[in-house]
Amino acid sequence: MSVFYKLYQDNRENSKHKGSWYARAKHIDVIGTDQLADEMQENCTVKRSDILAVISELVTTMQKKLQQSMAVKIDRLGTFKIGLNTAPANSVKEFSASKNVKGTHLLFQPETRIDKNGYRQRAMLMGVSVKELPKNAVIVDDESGDDVNP
Repeated sequence: MSVFYKLYQDNRENSKHKGSWYARAKHIDVIGTDQLADEMQENCTVKRSDILAVISELVTTMQKKLQQSMAVKIDRLGTFKIGLNTAPANSVKEFSASKNVKGTHLLFQPETRIDKNGYRQRAMLMGVSVKELPKNAVIVDDESGDDVNP
């Protein structure tokens, strides 16, 4: 199986790469927790209801631990942690969380392994291949999740 891409051209007026072509990953569908649980049930001895219960509890526990200022590492997947969006302060004394912290966001760092040749390989990307999206394929818009024509 391959990750599909679609070509797009850089049309920004002030870009030094104006007119150059690039590939952008395109998703043909979205799979939800229920569908994942169905497929996982077929691949192991654990029932769908147990899988859904574990995923639900994982989300709840991760949220709790992240909000306790902990990083959450899931082996063979990666590490999640909370990051901050802040505005600058002129000095340490002038910095306050209520004034300078503007928001939070979630950071994800995929697990990285170093192979026998010394190359870094990210979890979930080992063995990935890419292929141009077939013409007339229905794809999922990266921004909205809606089906769109290429």
